[in-house]
Amino acid sequence: MRLRFHCQNRIGILRDIVAHFADYGLNVAHGEVGGEHGNAIYLHVPNLLNAQLTTLKPELERVPGVFGVRRVSLMPSERRHLELDALLSSLSDPVMSIDMEGHLVAANRAAGQLLGVRVDEVPGLSLDRYLPDLDLPALIRRNNARVNGLRVKLRDTVFLADIAPLHRENLVDVASLAGAVVTLHRADRIGERIYQVQRQELRGFESLFQSSPRLAALIREARRMAPLDAPLLIQGETGTGKELLARACHLASPRGQAPFMALNCAGLPESMAETELFGYAPGAFEGARPEGKLGLLELTAGGTIFLDEVGETSPRMQVKLLRFLQDGGFRRVGSDEETYLDVRVICATQQDLPTLCAEGRFRHDLYHRLNVLTLAVPPLRDCLDGIEELAAHFIDRAARQIGCPLPTLSPAAVARLTGYHWPGNVRQLENVLFQAVSLCEGGTIEPAHLRLPDVGQAPGLAGIDLDGSLTEILGEVERRVLATLYPQHPSSRQLAKRLGVSHTTIANKLKRHGIGTEEA
Repeated sequence: MRLRFHCQNRIGILRDIVAHFADYGLNVAHGEVGGEHGNAIYLHVPNLLNAQLTTLKPELERVPGVFGVRRVSLMPSERRHLELDALLSSLSDPVMSIDMEGHLVAANRAAGQLLGVRVDEVPGLSLDRYLPDLDLPALIRRNNARVNGLRVKLRDTVFLADIAPLHRENLVDVASLAGAVVTLHRADRIGERIYQVQRQELRGFESLFQSSPRLAALIREARRMAPLDAPLLIQGETGTGKELLARACHLASPRGQAPFMALNCAGLPESMAETELFGYAPGAFEGARPEGKLGLLELTAGGTIFLDEVGETSPRMQVKLLRFLQDGGFRRVGSDEETYLDVRVICATQQDLPTLCAEGRFRHDLYHRLNVLTLAVPPLRDCLDGIEELAAHFIDRAARQIGCPLPTLSPAAVARLTGYHWPGNVRQLENVLFQAVSLCEGGTIEPAHLRLPDVGQAPGLAGIDLDGSLTEILGEVERRVLATLYPQHPSSRQLAKRLGVSHTTIANKLKRHGIGTEEA
């Protein structure tokens, strides 16, 4: 029987209580002190009968400082043990506790299954039997701190081990080390877990704006290509949302529940890009982690890898990427071991890859491997018919983030947005409108709130003097349009067909502006 005594915390009270059981020839097998201020005593008296408790209870409650006695089903330590067992059993990852001699003290059901023993057979097993190449107690003493992501191989399966040291009496010095709790994560499932944490922030096709006919056509093409398993190449200027489109394609594919990982190849040194994508073996180079590192490809197993600015990859990276696209195999940096994975590759670039191939800066064979499926994201200046709806969306989001009333766009501000050339595309629009919402003190965004730099202005319209009359301004625009297009369509008939007007009209305008030589 287990009893709880609600009592005063005083010296000798436990002796006075236990004396009554001794008078009845009852042995107290176990005792614990509990309560927030030590004002509870728990006793386990195995042979105590209900009839004896009825007689003893009044005597026990007359002990000075005892306020009440009642039966309980569990001692506090037993409750904690059962709760811990239930918690550990619910974990799918193997968890085990070891002492400083390298022996197992306890383990959950997943660890027992991995080791091939029952949970009750775990205590006393030597860890060397399963990890002969790892001196875990020495590692714990050397670090005396938590170790995350230690790469270990147990029963032909690679795990990443998290090791949390245990100290006696809340001390943190090496002398107080009592052991460690080791949690093993399957290396080939880490990427999936990271992705599930991030997934709430990912966006599908439904969140991509399709207010412009060109964008709507792009999304229709992307929906048809998303379920296919072939490599996909997305082309478009900076800020057009290539990664959002890649994520949407991933989510709409059969791999949608698997990881999606992204690597921006621009500006990364060759060695860093290679280790980020392919990982490295233990001790691969000076300064490397002794346990090695998993690359993004392994974290993406079964999912999709997105390589942004693939045109800037080094020749060595291009060779390794080509090999992976051919047979799904690669080697970690510093390793001779072949690793094979099932990962879909989506790449993006704002460069002209055929030109890079002609210049010898990008492999022709890699380009043809990547260019199986292609999507071209139009720049914002070609989708201005949908900019007002897109702007309203960004203004609403900015107002929510800032915590201010929702402003509206004035007609003059709308005209300013539609008349701008947007070298930074959608990303620039979002940033400009966020700043405009923060600057707007009234309920209307005016052109003065739109901070639009003139850098990157289209050459055909740069430097136009807006001080003259509308007729003069339009005449200058007309002259520049004709001067720009005439070299591509070097006759009045060709240019008239391109612009959809009569041959006579174009001939007169060319003559008026002194452009080209009239041909029949």
